[in-house]
Amino acid sequence: MWIAAGSLAAWLWLLLCQGFFWRTDIRLPARTDPDTWPQVCVVVPARDEAAVLPESLPSLLAQDYPGRAEIFLVDDGSSDGTGELARELASRYGGLPLTVGSPGEPPAGWTGKLWAVRHGIGLARAREPEYLLLTDADIAHAPDSLRELVAAARTSGFDAVSLMARLRVESLWERLVVPAFVYFFAQLYPFRRIGRKGARTAAAAGGCVLLRTDAAERARIPDAIRQAVIDDVALARAVKGGGGHIWLGLAERVDSVRPYPRLHDLWRMVSRSAYAQLRHNPLLLLGTVLGLALVYLVPPVALFTGLAMGSTATAVLGGLAWLVMTGTYLPMLRYYGQPLWLAPLLPFTAFLYLLMTVDSAVQHYRGRGAAWKGRTYARPDAVVGDEG
Repeated sequence: MWIAAGSLAAWLWLLLCQGFFWRTDIRLPARTDPDTWPQVCVVVPARDEAAVLPESLPSLLAQDYPGRAEIFLVDDGSSDGTGELARELASRYGGLPLTVGSPGEPPAGWTGKLWAVRHGIGLARAREPEYLLLTDADIAHAPDSLRELVAAARTSGFDAVSLMARLRVESLWERLVVPAFVYFFAQLYPFRRIGRKGARTAAAAGGCVLLRTDAAERARIPDAIRQAVIDDVALARAVKGGGGHIWLGLAERVDSVRPYPRLHDLWRMVSRSAYAQLRHNPLLLLGTVLGLALVYLVPPVALFTGLAMGSTATAVLGGLAWLVMTGTYLPMLRYYGQPLWLAPLLPFTAFLYLLMTVDSAVQHYRGRGAAWKGRTYARPDAVVGDEG
């Protein structure tokens, strides 16, 4: 009964005191068109992305941007003809100028896509852009995406504006796991706190980040975060630590086209960096497992155990905690256009995430480290945000 009471207390605190993380109304702030549109360079790191480029790259080429804009796609050692396909798509669709570069193999100490980002920023520097748009190769943008991002940054004086791209939710496992992924992210990094000056919370969504060039230089992006496995959070932390004003919200017409049809695919996506999020700390891992169990698993267990054993108080406390949990998940399901009956299944999804986190730690201690696009980084020193 007391454990169930603790779970309900935790949910009441999350409901009211964690930045209203469960709300999904954090969208691009009010904005007006600038008198003069600044120059922007779009940097797209791409490693073995031939499967998704036909859906994503044409959307960048077709950007309706009033100022000067240019795309730099960095073919990061692809083996599937990513660079050649990018050139072919640019020739076929026209639109914004496209340059395809190749950085060579990253030196020791560089993780994930950051070496490719560094090369792309280096190519863009010759154009002296005011802004850089860092976007992943699987992200499709609405035609006005770039102009809306720039207008928002200019109007509110943001040094970094990031949108959490809407992930694909078509397969059964995507429906179960993907909305919860964004829900858990917002719980760790409440969007309202990120955009507040003076708040410690810092995070970004690496698939779509508009970054002021001088802010990137002050924060030494990406060199200062070259060992980061969770590079988007590390980028936001570096920019905010350098005095920058950042913002993160949910996207309306910026979508990921990458499919995750099987549980195995989603498992790899989460376990790749889950233990890095915990700074490879066994005590944090233990606390996370216990916390997930208390917050997400105790409510249904308490409800059914209380009913079975005739403990009304235990059943009521567990049922109330489960009800609050379900209610906070409904807005995210609506945002993703998913049936609301999935909300009571959140404890099951949380249990999957618990297992993914433990598996991430197991892989780490087996010496496999974090993996990205066929590259494995054994025991990297990850840089993560201040909260969670």
